[in-house]
Amino acid sequence: MTAPGAEAELIFGYHAVSAVLAAQPRRIVELWVQLGRADQRMQLLLADAQRLGINVRLLPRRSLDQLAGGGAHQGVIARCGSSSPASRRDLAAILEQCREAALLLVLDGVQDPRNLGACLRTADAVGVHALIVPKDRAVSLTPAARKVACGAAETVPFQQVTNLARTLQELGEAGLFIVGAAPEAATSLYDADLTRPVAVVLGGEERGLRRLTRAHCDCLVSIPLVGTVASLNVAVAAAVLLYEVRRQRWRAREEGGQR
Repeated sequence: MTAPGAEAELIFGYHAVSAVLAAQPRRIVELWVQLGRADQRMQLLLADAQRLGINVRLLPRRSLDQLAGGGAHQGVIARCGSSSPASRRDLAAILEQCREAALLLVLDGVQDPRNLGACLRTADAVGVHALIVPKDRAVSLTPAARKVACGAAETVPFQQVTNLARTLQELGEAGLFIVGAAPEAATSLYDADLTRPVAVVLGGEERGLRRLTRAHCDCLVSIPLVGTVASLNVAVAAAVLLYEVRRQRWRAREEGGQR
């Protein structure tokens, strides 16, 4: 069994496939399901596919293993038409439609698809309005990233930009406060005002924020560490930062309601 051409995209794993089936069923060209899988959740997924008129092929596990490149497919792979990342116009529309202070997550050079997937999952949980990455020297929405995201890749707008520094500049001009995470920063994230429209920026696994990215940040903050480690994994750091944004906003809303 050979994988489809470059024009197609493979999405595997039960949660990832269920998410695209619910959010973008027209993208799915065909479902490949492991022969002999008869558990309840797979039957529900197959029923949805049948209702939507999506073709299903039953394949032996060995074929699915080959298609998934050794990834944990959980017995189901969706062959989808390629999707283009959100455009700059899409991002502008997202910002215009925000009913609250905008919250964006920017990843500067993250290479590991598992980190991207974990960041997407947190972004969905926290209510991030869009996740932005550079097109070059950074991981994109690979099947592995989608698998770890557990469906969040279908719910969080994902944008790849050619020039990240210029994008940050434009976000600043649009009124967003650009907050970069840097372990050596003197300002703790708990001392920064994150109730305003904000873009949280984190660097890649090895080098952190690049020089031009730092230059376009309005503020650099650090996460206080009391143990022996010098820094946190980028996905963990993103979760800490994003939930601090939410905590401050929830508290400000509560205090505003008490007045």
